[in-house]
Amino acid sequence: MPSFNKVILIGNLTADPELRQTQNGISVTSFSIGVSRNYTSRNAENGQPQSDFFNIVAWRSTAEFVSKYFHKGSAILVCGSLQNRSWTDQNGQKRYATDIVADEVRFVDKKSDGAPTTAAAAPAPYGANPKDVAFEEMSTDDDLPF
Repeated sequence: MPSFNKVILIGNLTADPELRQTQNGISVTSFSIGVSRNYTSRNAENGQPQSDFFNIVAWRSTAEFVSKYFHKGSAILVCGSLQNRSWTDQNGQKRYATDIVADEVRFVDKKSDGAPTTAAAAPAPYGANPKDVAFEEMSTDDDLPF
């Protein structure tokens, strides 16, 4: 039977990501993002939108990219998959967690100082404003290559 596991989120980092290395020297970072819901609950305080918080894990070059260019409050687009894990804590209790393993991340905000102009891990964001995309204007139909 075929299966499909894909998550796409846009949110803001809740803290600065910290780059770590595994014992084998593989880069990894864990971070959390807050994602606002598209509606406001009647019970929400002062009509403020509610948010959900998701734990993200990034590996290798994606981990290095996130730790270098993103910080607390940065808007980020994360594409990845859900992954469940379990462990036994110090009290012998079975614990469970669901994380999003990032396959790719992208900038959401416009370029700021220190951000790369191009990066393999961060192509232009989905839904980019057409005004922000550079196009070459052609003067006449005679300039068309076909």
